Amino acid sequence: MGMGAGGASGGGRGRRRARKRPLSEINVTPLVDVMLVLLIIFMISAPLITVGVPVELPKTEASAVEVKEKPVAVSIKADGSIYVGEAEVSWEQLPLRVAEEGGENATEKSVFIRADGRAPYQAVARVMARLSSSGFSKLNLITDTAEAAGA
Repeated sequence: MGMGAGGASGGGRGRRRARKRPLSEINVTPLVDVMLVLLIIFMISAPLITVGVPVELPKTEASAVEVKEKPVAVSIKADGSIYVGEAEVSWEQLPLRVAEEGGENATEKSVFIRADGRAPYQAVARVMARLSSSGFSKLNLITDTAEAAGA
């Protein structure tokens, strides 16, 4: 009788352990849902992050430039109007506004010049000369790459 009782109680313990065993599988469905939502948010917001002045950049075969710190963006529209960031500036205020936008050691920071392809060459050259004579030495012309033009 001792064996029968021991066998019955041992079988009962085995069933209890099976019910209390922790779940060893990770449910990835919530993770996938969150990742898809983040992907959609970034796809929608990425085009909005670029500088807000709409210009049609000239197409070139130049490769992309890597920048370590955030550059100051100067845009020149087709009509020759000049923008620093998203704010229009006058010819006289250009170096001052670029220095303000660049912050501390502004003359050492990169200045990206985004000129519309239809902007007069004279306007682009004058902006570059004005910034160069004001002490800004890291001037970069921004263009669309040939790969972007074909897509």
